[in-house]
Amino acid sequence: MSAVPVLPLAAGECLNIAALTERGAAWRVRAYPAGFALLRHPTHGPVLFDTGYGPQVRRLMRRWPGVLYGLVTPVRLEAHQTALAQLARLGILPADVRHVIVSHLHADHVGALRDFPQAQFYLDEGAYPPLRGLKGLRAVRRAFLPELLPQGFEARSRALDYRPAPPGLAPFGQAADVFGDGLLYALGVPGHAPGMIALVVRTADHAALNGDGAGLSLLASDAAWSVRALRAGGEVHPLARLAFWDAAQERESRERLRAWLAEHPRARVIVSHDTPEAEGV
Repeated sequence: MSAVPVLPLAAGECLNIAALTERGAAWRVRAYPAGFALLRHPTHGPVLFDTGYGPQVRRLMRRWPGVLYGLVTPVRLEAHQTALAQLARLGILPADVRHVIVSHLHADHVGALRDFPQAQFYLDEGAYPPLRGLKGLRAVRRAFLPELLPQGFEARSRALDYRPAPPGLAPFGQAADVFGDGLLYALGVPGHAPGMIALVVRTADHAALNGDGAGLSLLASDAAWSVRALRAGGEVHPLARLAFWDAAQERESRERLRAWLAEHPRARVIVSHDTPEAEGV
């Protein structure tokens, strides 16, 4: 078995009040990265897990109703911070990216999907149907900007194939082996958004799913605002929970990830809006 190196990146950042993202934190504005990741698959080449923000997000925020998105969640994005620009510096062209794994459809995770015209999109089958018909204020209320989705999005999308999970992924009963090679497993963690997923990646050759987590990386998307909160069980402010798609489901998903980490303490944790852990932590 081979391995998939993971390079965490961020395409811009959003501003939020710290006390809303972490109970007990100060009531001051803090910047949070819009994280995505580059996975270098031995067969499929560069694979993205989300894309962060893209220039289209800023354009949509200049007109109604996207302006409301910008008021609630101000966005900072410079040209050199986009996924395209960062991949170009690594020698990766848009046409080189044939696979994008989408954690969920919030604007800070799909803001640059249009920049990868050759890519197929992998996502939970429950992610898009609840949002498909939303427009205007109803869409913004769900942090969803339908204009970000490229033409032919549904035709280019592939539903993750969940099957009984290997024992090393308990307490998750189902998992999707994304490419069928045992290197990337998607786990359903809905609640923050419909159909949200996390990803367990083998980043070292022969890393064991049923070991202590060494050689594994957990890309947890928005299951928590910080690595510390995910590992230790920190809660967001009750006001922030009002924005969740399903607050009870979100808590259950987060507790399952915490339980998995308790059994895999050496796994590297990467959440979208925090500085990623270093490998080998």
